[in-house]
Amino acid sequence: MTNPIVKSFWDEATGSWQYVFHDPDTMQGAIVDPVLDFDPLSGRTSTANAERLLDHVRKAGIELVWILDTHPHADHFSAAAWLKQQTGAPMAIGAKVTGVQKLWQGIYNLPADFPTDGSQWDKLFADGDRFMVGHVPVTVMFSPGHTLASITYVAGDAAFVHDTLMMPDSGSSRADFPGGSSDALYDSIAAILSLPADTRIFVGHDYAPGRAAQCEATVAQHRAANIHWKDAPSRSAFRAVRDARDATLPLPKLMLAALQVNIRGGRLPAPEDNGRSYLRIPLNHFESR
Repeated sequence: MTNPIVKSFWDEATGSWQYVFHDPDTMQGAIVDPVLDFDPLSGRTSTANAERLLDHVRKAGIELVWILDTHPHADHFSAAAWLKQQTGAPMAIGAKVTGVQKLWQGIYNLPADFPTDGSQWDKLFADGDRFMVGHVPVTVMFSPGHTLASITYVAGDAAFVHDTLMMPDSGSSRADFPGGSSDALYDSIAAILSLPADTRIFVGHDYAPGRAAQCEATVAQHRAANIHWKDAPSRSAFRAVRDARDATLPLPKLMLAALQVNIRGGRLPAPEDNGRSYLRIPLNHFESR
């Protein structure tokens, strides 16, 4: 088995980690969870983050064979569609994204003909699917809880676990979004931390509690030090901690903007008759905290 070289890219504005991994033998590679920049004050989108990823791919001589999202994100727009336009590489996400599309179609009151079949992506991965990036084997793990559609990509000795785990000193990710479940999150974390102890875990976010932002820890480090897992909590104990924490958290500031873009694979809503796209905000749908 060939293990990938992983390059991380930090987006401070959203606390998000983006990744490029590649096979050092064939130089084939993939991008994971790319960010499309969005300024909520001006409504302006831009591609600075995606251009950083693409610049690395080109300078390193990587042949981009996949653009991979782990789930429809609530805290940033996905740049997958823009990167596909630039490179022709196929876009993929987990097969359960169709459930997220149906859920948010209702919340946004989108028209009945809005596609909720996942056709915005080139590939929908199911649990246990396998594919190759050069000589690097990649296995898909269905890992819901944060969302009902979340997946983990295990590429050689690297696992891209999205928003299931944070860094060990921050614990786990919230499970209170529509379709989320702390019960499902417990099972997902248990499965991820059953991977070999030296597996490198790459997280989707870090909110850097009093330190520089970090993105990587091993399975062994999470088992030993993750504040939500190190004492081998029972299901009920984990859920109590997670649910209590979630009850104190405000919704992500970009959630209502981001989900309507991300259920389209990172595409903005179709332009209206004046040539501009518009976002919909469902007023009074969510409780304030």
